[in-house]
Amino acid sequence: MDDGRLCPKFEATFALLGRRWVGLIWEVLLSGPKRFGQLHDRIPQVSDRMLAERLRELEAFGIVTRTVVPTVPVQVTYTLTPKGEAFRPVLDAVHKWSDDWIETVIPNHETL
Repeated sequence: MDDGRLCPKFEATFALLGRRWVGLIWEVLLSGPKRFGQLHDRIPQVSDRMLAERLRELEAFGIVTRTVVPTVPVQVTYTLTPKGEAFRPVLDAVHKWSDDWIETVIPNHETL
């Protein structure tokens, strides 16, 4: 029976997705493992501090794995976990929806 309340898991999902930069980071990582600088190059509008914070959050949710390679200098790679990869069909659907329905793109990625 529908009591009018939203599912708590659904709410938690949209709380995560609604955080600025999360969707874009997720999208970039769908193409494969990336180092911090590569992520920043693909999303230049995000500050280093905010990118690091979002990556930590995604790691805490089990969506991203952070791998440290003990070289000089140290290399850190971010990869989607199977849980993060499982979101691919959803992002593909968002791409299709935006192609079908978003007509105007204005500078700085704001859309109407």
